[in-house]
Amino acid sequence: MSFNTKGTGVALITPFTNENKIDFEALKKLVNHVVDGGVETLAVLGTTGEPAVLSHDEKLAVIQTVKEANQGRAQMVLGIGGNNTAEVVRQLELLPLDGFQAILSVAPYYNRPNQEGLYQHFSTLAHASPLPVIIYNVPGRTGVNISAATTLRLARDCKKIVATKEASGNLDQCMAIIREKPDGFDLISGDDNLTFPLVMLGASGVISVSANSFPAIMSQMVREALAGNCTKARELHYQLYHITNLLFADGSPAGVKTALNQLGICQNQLRLPLVPVNTETERAIRKHTDLIRRN
Repeated sequence: MSFNTKGTGVALITPFTNENKIDFEALKKLVNHVVDGGVETLAVLGTTGEPAVLSHDEKLAVIQTVKEANQGRAQMVLGIGGNNTAEVVRQLELLPLDGFQAILSVAPYYNRPNQEGLYQHFSTLAHASPLPVIIYNVPGRTGVNISAATTLRLARDCKKIVATKEASGNLDQCMAIIREKPDGFDLISGDDNLTFPLVMLGASGVISVSANSFPAIMSQMVREALAGNCTKARELHYQLYHITNLLFADGSPAGVKTALNQLGICQNQLRLPLVPVNTETERAIRKHTDLIRRN
């Protein structure tokens, strides 16, 4: 099955038990929750899934659990990224890619490569990957921005690179990519609260954090926006606007795990160095989650 960038993807969290083990039953429950909520794509082991604190065996177990719970209902992308290009290539060889339609690879973090280094990193991954590649640009986390020029260069030179997940928060940069991108390449929103305007500007959809908790509203909003139903899409956007800000107010995925706990899907547990949100933020998330659930 080829990868379709259109629609709503969800950056799946990894649930943990109170004993700090992976909660596989909660993970299955989460997959059913988001698929039944209408999302088109599951992003497995993206940065929201806390892969930095998972062992190789735990990653394999997460992959297998999501596959079994999904049963082919939604397409799947696998997060494989890092700041060691050779190691990322090695992970492409070690991790089971059957059942996935694409790879999602975050920009190298901490090293802060220049634009030529970013180009060579992603072109190397594209050459090595048996699957289509989605670039993930999130400079607020990585410390480096993949410029529009570099993104477009990769899009033109590497046919296996099919999209960028843009979380730069820079609308000018996003518009430059959308305006100049070649056929067969798309921009996917990586900022939940910018998804509505980005889709109206020409983005193909979103890979969302808040869709873990509120998949039905997010996926309907994206479908309405893609169909040009601006009034309805805007209404749905504002249903999630405030809670989305709260979900990121004290760190992600801490915020969305608070909401998922309120919805009865998983424990409010993270692995160090991440910790739950502060008391004030938790109270606000729980209040607004309950309001959305009742409405």
